[in-house]
Amino acid sequence: MGVGFATLFGKEVLRFWKVSFQTLLAPLVSTLLYLVVFAQVLGQRISVYPGVGYAEFLVPGLVMMAMLQNAFANSSSSLVQSKITGNLVFVLLAPLSEMEFFLAYVLAAMLRGLLVGSVVLITAGFFFPLQIHSLLWILVFCLLATGLSGALGVLAGVWAEKFDQMAAWQNFLILPLTFLSGAFYSLHSLPPLWHFISRFNPFFYAIDGFRYGFIGASDVSPWESLLIVGSTCLALSWVTLALLRSGWRVRP
Repeated sequence: MGVGFATLFGKEVLRFWKVSFQTLLAPLVSTLLYLVVFAQVLGQRISVYPGVGYAEFLVPGLVMMAMLQNAFANSSSSLVQSKITGNLVFVLLAPLSEMEFFLAYVLAAMLRGLLVGSVVLITAGFFFPLQIHSLLWILVFCLLATGLSGALGVLAGVWAEKFDQMAAWQNFLILPLTFLSGAFYSLHSLPPLWHFISRFNPFFYAIDGFRYGFIGASDVSPWESLLIVGSTCLALSWVTLALLRSGWRVRP
């Protein structure tokens, strides 16, 4: 990795840091609203796992949901904005390999996702008791999930050429995948059909494995979640790198 990679990565970090009120605080407010409403209204009525309160169950899911959404938003919006304003050509003229280009966007997306998740988790800890069962599982799923979402954002940014196309990805793919990923409920509470469909959602495994790191309980084995999230991340990265090498919708 050379100077070009470091420069592009720094540019992407500064891009979201300069508007941190929007990129970091806005997700905090929206996530805390979900947490307060669901935990206060349903907290005394629902027990998902024995000995685990609903708030303890809910917090990891909301934290991971915020990380997934913001990692995707960072890489996808940056690429689409660069395309529309015409300054992507200056990035392409730089002596950057496709791997450096890809990693700069994905790592910046991961950083934003991790920052948002950390802010939400620390703030939620002031209001609801949290426990940590395994810090290693928490860190592993943080990195893999934000990497997966960041790679998906680069793929969306490569494909989209207008903001409305980008909005379609956000509204018809990312939102359904995150809201139907078990952030608010256990998979075992679903009817058989929706239980079956949810098993094809990689975001479910990211949330379930991440939650296991906190409460020590999950709907599926954390090793299964690790395998699916990791393989999905690798597959998305491979496809995106192949598209970048071909220059499809990126090079004029």
